[in-house]
Amino acid sequence: MAENKTPDILYTIVDEAPELASASFLPIIRKFVSAADITVGTPDISLAGRIIATFPENLTEEQRQDDDLAALGVLVKTPDANVIKLPNISASVPQLVAAITELQGQGYNLPNYPETPANDEEAAIKARYDAIKGSAVNPVLREGNSDRRSARAVKNFAQNNPHSMGAWVADSKTKVSSMPGNDFYANEVSATISAAQAGDAKIEFVGKDGAVTVLKDGWPLEEGTVADATFMSAKALGAFLADAIEDTKADGTMFSLHMKATMMKVSDPIIFGHAVKAWLGPVWEAHGDAIAAAGGDANSGLGAVLAAIDTLPNAAEIKAEIAALDRPSMYMVDSDKGITNLHVPSDVIIDASMPAVIRAGGKGWDETGAKGDTNCVIPDRCYATVYDETINFFKANGALDVTTAGSVANVGLMAQKAEEYGSHPTTFEAPADGTIRIVLANGETLHSHDVEAGDIWRSCTVKKAPILNWIELAMDRQRLTGSEAIFWLDANRAHDAQLIEYVKPVLEEKGVADKFQIMAPREATAQSLKTITAGNDSIAITGNVLRDYLTDLFPILELGTSAKMLSIVKLMNGGGLFETGAGGSAPKHVQQLVEQNHLRWDSMGEFCALGESLNFLADSKGNAKAGVLGAAAEAATQGILDDNRSPSRKVGEPDNRDSHYWFARYWAEALAAQSDDADLAAEFAPIAKALADGEEAILSELAAAQGPAADIGGYFRPSVELKAKVMRPSATLNAIIG
Repeated sequence: MAENKTPDILYTIVDEAPELASASFLPIIRKFVSAADITVGTPDISLAGRIIATFPENLTEEQRQDDDLAALGVLVKTPDANVIKLPNISASVPQLVAAITELQGQGYNLPNYPETPANDEEAAIKARYDAIKGSAVNPVLREGNSDRRSARAVKNFAQNNPHSMGAWVADSKTKVSSMPGNDFYANEVSATISAAQAGDAKIEFVGKDGAVTVLKDGWPLEEGTVADATFMSAKALGAFLADAIEDTKADGTMFSLHMKATMMKVSDPIIFGHAVKAWLGPVWEAHGDAIAAAGGDANSGLGAVLAAIDTLPNAAEIKAEIAALDRPSMYMVDSDKGITNLHVPSDVIIDASMPAVIRAGGKGWDETGAKGDTNCVIPDRCYATVYDETINFFKANGALDVTTAGSVANVGLMAQKAEEYGSHPTTFEAPADGTIRIVLANGETLHSHDVEAGDIWRSCTVKKAPILNWIELAMDRQRLTGSEAIFWLDANRAHDAQLIEYVKPVLEEKGVADKFQIMAPREATAQSLKTITAGNDSIAITGNVLRDYLTDLFPILELGTSAKMLSIVKLMNGGGLFETGAGGSAPKHVQQLVEQNHLRWDSMGEFCALGESLNFLADSKGNAKAGVLGAAAEAATQGILDDNRSPSRKVGEPDNRDSHYWFARYWAEALAAQSDDADLAAEFAPIAKALADGEEAILSELAAAQGPAADIGGYFRPSVELKAKVMRPSATLNAIIG
């Protein structure tokens, strides 16, 4: 953010489909809000931008850029923050490596990512890159808790125009399989830090010989913080995965693994690697060392393993052994291209993949492209029960009736890096047999686990202030809506039990305990599904991970997509963060654009967030014109829905660029028609007329662009000029917008 004065609205530069859409939508936003003297900044939090900002000493002066994420991290702690945050890549190692390679090809003198550092210099480089991968952005920006719900206009449209839902049958073989024990759920311990315990803690590994290795030092634990520790047994995980493969084969279904290897960037790639090894079984046992030596890291997926095998002198022999394995069908990411569920850790993300299976009636697609039932393997039990109960509910009751279903909103605890499980520097793979422990500033051992080599140990924290703010936000939402409200907390789980000790006294003190229920995730899932099936609404009050999962699951079932959710983060110091839905960054959309010049990304999330941001600006800064613009933006959003102006999936039909034209037109027409601000009405009347008069020419020019391949000059860091050329192909529209 090079501006000396903080712009009124910060609209983030991100990755993939939403960033391409921004090239078309941002000029419209800037044109309209300039009428109210509102400025718009564009901080770069893209993966490529974060990489460039991390290695300034390697780059020329022209190539360097500021660390916008760090600057935003400071801003969101102030009342002045007004950030529209689009989805960004939570990079896995393969994505990180691909981004580095692309930037190197564009002339950036960046070091390679050393997956296995050979010296201290490479270890330091790896540490700097590791700070970028995974869910590196959201914990920095989310200095508040989450309020996610469907906008009324979006919900009405979904009920009146129901999306397709697969049929559920009672004898479906689709199921969820999880470890019976020795997982994160079973081994979790938790405590709330007292005043005497507060201070800088450390995490230590103690070997069998008594030698102590400090894994994490200077780890601040404040009074009132809930601090957990747990581990997953590698041996138990391996045995479970082997059994799950055999169980899938016996059922005649397909095998599918559902993980979050991007957000949980340390733990879940390791679990993913165990699944790859289990799938290869005797082949890995015989050739694993040679494959790994050739660069075939199982944690990077089956694709990396197969690529490494191709470099070995006995590649044909190994491939023949793989082909001879007695394995069930595999859930496919892309059966046409042979991309399996196990190919790349970032290809199958649980919060998107499980709702897709459930929406399709429990069906996945196998190697031949045929639909079938699937064994959904979710090793850890902490949240697997949510999907298990959902599947059981639909088996018993049939698919959700979208035309009558109510809504599940979410109030999520996420401020100040709450519940960042497995995704930060307090997650470790045990280097040997021994003990991993948390030692407090006063010398007390808070938590301790005996581990074996390869076990995955993790700790996480939730601070007191975010917890109290979360409870307050939940009470506000329940008061405003009167809806059923459930804290999704399991009294039999160590972490949740500590949170319950916070929740109950506050509810009782405020005299509202009778308006809330506290249920374990399985029971809360069943109750919420009963509620929305009856046409009523429920508020799910959850921790960070369930916030992530549920704000995909329920919107995908109710609306057909999670990208259309209102996602408001009420920052704890008074600012506003408006996220544009939970729809991910849609890499397949980019692929279609490059191949066919058709972008099917739906900017409904951006439309909703823009209206909320303008309304917030009106309230927080007393800018009445911003309020008029916000109300008109909401009217434009309603127009997009009412007139079915959202993008089509097929080339040759209206796409993202068409929807932006219609949004601009509806926005201008609403501003011209309103009577609250005569100056705005006068300014936008000719713009509205020009957009209406130019309809035929604009739509014709947009349609003419589709079909041929599109050159955007890069995947992770596309060319600004080429991107604009592709996303703004209508000369008529550009002349009006500028």
